[in-house]
Amino acid sequence: MFEAIRLKDRVGSEIRTDVASLLTPEVAGKVRNLLVERGVLVFRSLGLSDEQQLALSRLMGTLREEGQKGILKITLDKELNPRRDYLKGSFFWHIDGTHDDVPPFASLLTGITLSDSGGQTEFANSYAAYEELPQEMKDRIAGLRAVHSVETSTRMAGVEPTPESVAYWRSFPDRTHKLVWMHTSGRKSLVIGSHASHIDGMDREEGQKLLQELLDWATQPRFVYRHEWTPGDLLIWDNTGVIHRVEPYPLDCGRLMRRTTLAGEEPFA
Repeated sequence: MFEAIRLKDRVGSEIRTDVASLLTPEVAGKVRNLLVERGVLVFRSLGLSDEQQLALSRLMGTLREEGQKGILKITLDKELNPRRDYLKGSFFWHIDGTHDDVPPFASLLTGITLSDSGGQTEFANSYAAYEELPQEMKDRIAGLRAVHSVETSTRMAGVEPTPESVAYWRSFPDRTHKLVWMHTSGRKSLVIGSHASHIDGMDREEGQKLLQELLDWATQPRFVYRHEWTPGDLLIWDNTGVIHRVEPYPLDCGRLMRRTTLAGEEPFA
């Protein structure tokens, strides 16, 4: 069994299949192809185990080593996440890995324990947002480069700038990437979000205004899928063509998600 249902015109599909079928090379290959086309895929109440999520990840690409044997627990529980304050940055629109030259290709996220309020996850298709930009704006931003800074996004999240935290932020060097990423496929997407500090070579205030204008454009409802979680849901998103955020939720609610990440396959360009 395999059925793909469009959730919105420009972003998102729900995949209906069973676990046994999903964990075959044929179906996992279909899922990967649809992911690139649709940006985010939803599997409702699938209930994958740790081992099954790892197996699917390896069928779809190269598993990035993080957390415990490739599984990262996403939580604000200070017992499980000693750097939980930095996770507050996920409340703002972002692309994972802009502090690297090669960002992760995709992430797989399973809902384990959910919050009673908040915690919805939103995804905006940055391919579609670029494609529909007015030509005047495309011409304006062609060749422009933005400086991306971990410090920028963590300060935005309200993390206290102690000497220890500032030293940690600055252990991630700033990176400068073109606003428009020309992918090896020939498609173009916007590289924007909370990590983007300013435009290289432009008046800082003017550059920040432009970045906000682009973010407002890219996160219009027609480009965005908003997911209401139920336990066991699996979401997969293309990190190279989608920006995402989670809506704020109570810090002490015990929300717990299981993430695996697929290693990047092409550099920002």
